[in-house]
Amino acid sequence: MNNNRILIVDDDKNIAELIDLYLRKEGYDTRQVHSGGVAVAEFAAYMPHLVLLDLMLPGMGGFDICKEIRKTSSVPIIMLTAKGEVFDKVLGLSLGADDYIVKPFDGKELVARVAAVLRRFNKIDAAENASEAIHIPNLSINPATYTVTYHGQTLDLPPKEFELLYFLLSHPNRVFTRDQLLDNIWGYEFFGDSRTVDVHVKRIREKLYKNDIWSIKTVWGVGYKFDPS
Repeated sequence: MNNNRILIVDDDKNIAELIDLYLRKEGYDTRQVHSGGVAVAEFAAYMPHLVLLDLMLPGMGGFDICKEIRKTSSVPIIMLTAKGEVFDKVLGLSLGADDYIVKPFDGKELVARVAAVLRRFNKIDAAENASEAIHIPNLSINPATYTVTYHGQTLDLPPKEFELLYFLLSHPNRVFTRDQLLDNIWGYEFFGDSRTVDVHVKRIREKLYKNDIWSIKTVWGVGYKFDPS
């Protein structure tokens, strides 16, 4: 199996062992970490293709680990937690997580979500490698290097903000509903809600707008579009 290394970060050793059993049965190579304090270092050493990340951890919480990983990597992250509140879901996804599973979970569902996220990530990665950079006044976005240059300065955008911005710029003047954007950026298997799109658009706008002639416009009652004029 290609792209099969999975880092399991959970302080509950019984749950981590159960996850490990499910994934190894499907042919994945796994490694367990039970403390948030060593998770980032283990990530760098193991170089996993996906991270299953619990939120409530000793040493360093899951949100902070996610932010640290996203500084250097776009590797998929699935947050795994007993918390089910919408706020936690939106915050985790806005920090760069790719999916969110609430405990208790079904083993088959966990394996299915891991496979779906890896499949989606590999598809996006292949598409980006074949895509061209986009240049508009004061903004350049390059999918080959995941870089954004705005008014001469390089911006650090989390992977989903980058992908959403690139997608909208690739389809000028076309209106997309929130569900269409979820399907295209997060994938058909995504289990979140449309507020995730609103959060990401808000963050992009905060980083980009300096009275440029172009903008990402809200089409009320429908969704969003990139207006080049």
